Amino acid sequence: MSQMKKNSRIPYKKALNPSQLEAVQFKEGPLLVIAGAGSGKTRTLTYRVAHLVEEGISPGSILLLTFTRKASQEMLKRAAALLDNRCERVSGGTFHSFSHAVLRRYASKIGFDHDFSIIDRTDTEQLISMLRKEMGAFSRDRSFPRKQTLANIFSRSVNKVLSVEDVVLTDYPHFTSHIEAIVVLSNAYRKQKAENNFFDYDDLLIYLDILLKNHSDVRDKICSTHHYLMVDEYQDTNKIQAEIIYLLAGTNKNVMVVGDDSQSIYAFRGANFENIMKFPEIFSGTRIIRLEENYRSVQPILNLTNVIIDRATEKYSKILFTHKSGGSLPLLVNTRSENSQSRFVVKKIREINRKGIPLNQIAVLFRASFHSFDLEIELSREGIPFIKVGGFKFIESAHIKDVLAHLRVLSNPYDKISWYRILLLLDNIGPKTAIDIYETILAEKAGYTGISAIKPKSRRSESIVRLKNLFSTIDSKPMSVSQMGEAIVNYYVLILKEKYDDHPRRTKDLEHLVTMMERYSNLGQFLTDMALEPPNTSLNNTFFTGHQGEDRLILSTVHSAKGLEWHTVFIIWALNGRFPSMRAFHNQKELEEELRLMYVAATRAKENLFFIYPRQVYDKISGMILSSPSCFIDDMPDDMLAEYSADI
Repeated sequence: MSQMKKNSRIPYKKALNPSQLEAVQFKEGPLLVIAGAGSGKTRTLTYRVAHLVEEGISPGSILLLTFTRKASQEMLKRAAALLDNRCERVSGGTFHSFSHAVLRRYASKIGFDHDFSIIDRTDTEQLISMLRKEMGAFSRDRSFPRKQTLANIFSRSVNKVLSVEDVVLTDYPHFTSHIEAIVVLSNAYRKQKAENNFFDYDDLLIYLDILLKNHSDVRDKICSTHHYLMVDEYQDTNKIQAEIIYLLAGTNKNVMVVGDDSQSIYAFRGANFENIMKFPEIFSGTRIIRLEENYRSVQPILNLTNVIIDRATEKYSKILFTHKSGGSLPLLVNTRSENSQSRFVVKKIREINRKGIPLNQIAVLFRASFHSFDLEIELSREGIPFIKVGGFKFIESAHIKDVLAHLRVLSNPYDKISWYRILLLLDNIGPKTAIDIYETILAEKAGYTGISAIKPKSRRSESIVRLKNLFSTIDSKPMSVSQMGEAIVNYYVLILKEKYDDHPRRTKDLEHLVTMMERYSNLGQFLTDMALEPPNTSLNNTFFTGHQGEDRLILSTVHSAKGLEWHTVFIIWALNGRFPSMRAFHNQKELEEELRLMYVAATRAKENLFFIYPRQVYDKISGMILSSPSCFIDDMPDDMLAEYSADI
């Protein structure tokens, strides 16, 4: 173990608890840090970056991989504040952004051009839809899966390293009769991506994995550059990401992964719980350090959550504790009906708010988005402002996608998906005509100016001429990225007003998009960032966590609440058959994941924690009356969980 320098600028021992300090001081070999909820995971990673740099490790030889760019930037910024700006030169980013950077340099090694385009989820679905139509019979069969489901199947196949057939049989058995056609479509999708030089999100990981496996010269060069590897939220990695980490660790195996097996809740996205559990087997000689001191919750909440997670069959044992004093017992409340559940929550929110707790420090959490519908009605009736996490992201909104499609054609003139989207916006142009026009543009080999070769029929002439003029204007003189965006928005506004009644709100979103473009000098970089790290929500649908000054109650699914915290947390529908779901009782792995989901929900609370459930609910699918509290919190000792009946 490395010893602290006597003249260290950073007071490590004063700033860190013993377990954090041990992790920060660790230098050589593999390290697994099991970071319990609220235990200062980010602080530990930040101080370790600073310590490595202070010890004389070159910043460029440290690679920090996270799941959001914001997380890595924040850690490196904090490390720089602790030490100096050398920490900002540490290589930090997401798995996908790191993969993207490597593949831009070495794409030719695996048979691709370095100027490939990245397609996002909406583009993926659009391409699948186009292929369905081209393949004829599939698109006319109403029982055939929709484009969103097909995209899920293809992505799950990649992330879980399973065949498409296995994914359908396991997760979508009701589509078994269509397996052969789904496989044909999957192959066509892969072929279209290759022909058009498209990479989807999953491809970035797949091809980095292939590159590292099959090209030892490239792997050795990357490993010789990055001697120290650090990975955040390791419990959320999928099989391919874990394999990439193994390959990047090289021969010295200086890899530190930080995560919490108890917060592994993203199996539906391909996250593999086994990655964190088997890390010590894969990296022999692994040191395991547990962070168990909690800085968020009062002890009564921790006592309960310790018992909840102790019911997991597979886990790294840990007992969270805090030095915070006081705190009341969590409360389990049963109500007569769903509506009485909603009215109880509203009543308690009023009481807590009157005691001086802002609404934005109160959250209502639920397993599934539809669980809050009745509550939303009640909150609106009572005039309590709230924001619900979910809905369309800014980048997924149709009007944003429309403008980006035009920009993508400027960057890649033969982008089939973007041309298709652009052309369908025009009057009297349907799918077949759009494909015909695209084929003409492709044959012209004149880039996006190939649109000038189109000789439209009279009823289409005005809209085609407008599109020609747009590209002609952009091509006629040098333009900055934001000037291109402004020209496209000015052109698009007429279409926007015809398509949407709420065009004033959408126009503001487009203005915001152009403002964002002002930060870029390169169109390709802007489009890459929009694909890899898009802004989360539109201006009118911002998620407030209490830091932006907007005093609104938070409604959120548990999945969206991970990593956040509030003074008071209500967990509604804590009912057997709802949380956990009825389906989970038939699959032990799913039941274990929902147990971890309950643990994540409960550990979001700082001071007050409520579990609420309606005691008489008819379940249409099973024909059963649901009346028992969630098995995850049932039979708790009286000194850990108080119970109350609310008949309002």
